[in-house]
Amino acid sequence: MQDDLMHLTASQLQERLQSRELSVAELAKACLERIEARDSAVRAWAHVDRELVLAQARELDRTLVRGPLHGLPIGIKDVILTKDMPTQYNSPIYRDSHPTMDAACVTILRAAGALILGKTTTVEFGATGRKPPTRNPHDLKRTPGGSSSGSAAAVADLHVPLALGTQTGGSIIRPASYCGVFAMKPTWNRVSNEGARRFSPSLDTIGWFARSAEDLALLFQVFDPDSSAHSIAEPHELRIGLYRPTAWGTTEQATQAALAAAEQRLRDAGVHVEELTLPSDFDALVDEHRLIMLTEARSSFLAEFRTHYELLHESFREQVENRNGYTYESLRAAYDHAAKCRSIFDRIAADFDAILAPSTVGEAPVGLADTGSFAFNGPWTLLHVPCINVPCYWTKDGLPVGLTLVGPRFSDERVLGTAVRIAMLFGIRDSARWRP
Repeated sequence: MQDDLMHLTASQLQERLQSRELSVAELAKACLERIEARDSAVRAWAHVDRELVLAQARELDRTLVRGPLHGLPIGIKDVILTKDMPTQYNSPIYRDSHPTMDAACVTILRAAGALILGKTTTVEFGATGRKPPTRNPHDLKRTPGGSSSGSAAAVADLHVPLALGTQTGGSIIRPASYCGVFAMKPTWNRVSNEGARRFSPSLDTIGWFARSAEDLALLFQVFDPDSSAHSIAEPHELRIGLYRPTAWGTTEQATQAALAAAEQRLRDAGVHVEELTLPSDFDALVDEHRLIMLTEARSSFLAEFRTHYELLHESFREQVENRNGYTYESLRAAYDHAAKCRSIFDRIAADFDAILAPSTVGEAPVGLADTGSFAFNGPWTLLHVPCINVPCYWTKDGLPVGLTLVGPRFSDERVLGTAVRIAMLFGIRDSARWRP
């Protein structure tokens, strides 16, 4: 029973919960049993309170009015406030810290009937510094990526069907690629960031992980009151731009193979695929993303710098002290250039249903000290555009490599519809069941 339930997607579980074929308590017990069996190896969770989860599950079973997420278990990255669970940011400064309110995104989830299962691990403050002990479920010697390490690993290892994360550089898309799950970073500020730890406010974005593209849409429709049903174009109607960001870094063989295989599959299915080149203005986005992120971090971590200097990791001291020597003149120039590139990209991308690009340089690196490069993610985050990781390729060693679908700002529904269609074409409706 447990294994059968944990292999179902959130959308499949939703149907059973709404029809009362499955109780919330039964599903919660299955999740908790899976965590008990697996998390000593994967270590995806910072906090799970079994009795609290079961009590809330029983209460949801007694509820007559059922919201769209009724009873669906969701993990919450431990940089997002939860009123009944600690929020510790993987920092000794906040060890055993218990906030008294929920973040806005958690409030919205609870109002939709979701069951908050626990807090997933994170790189310190969702930024840098201390790494979590989380391991990649596909190879325990490798990183799951970061900073939303636990959320990606928990969904990939079938602990929970859905989980929230945050992205400032590549903290959603990169771990989704490494762990072989679907993930969505929506358009910047389309989901309220209130109650989530700030790192770089003009970049920080709430997003989520799932095992199917339909599950991504399920959460998106709850978070955006104006969202409409995503349309799913026929293959011959799709226009995909294929982007190889050579100016942003060098792809490894695994990512090159993933792009080549995806391109061939799309063309074989009758999809119109066009090689895309962005103007040279976009070459500077990697460096400008880093400049903006680290300069905004100075104010984000100043309070801890002033009050807990000895406990604050050295990497945050470097940021607050501006050891990189960034100036406000360079910050202003980076802001202006990013704004210019956003409008240019929106016009270019409007001609496509989505643009397909690498999610990561390659497969997950060995070791837990390095959560991987976000060079292929940071520019999209800076452009504020929606991104979806599609887990569409596996190496001969059984490691996943994802690709990113990108669109103009506020084209989230269109990109979602494209992700659903591509998942159908590639035979990956459920990432837990698809292997080469």
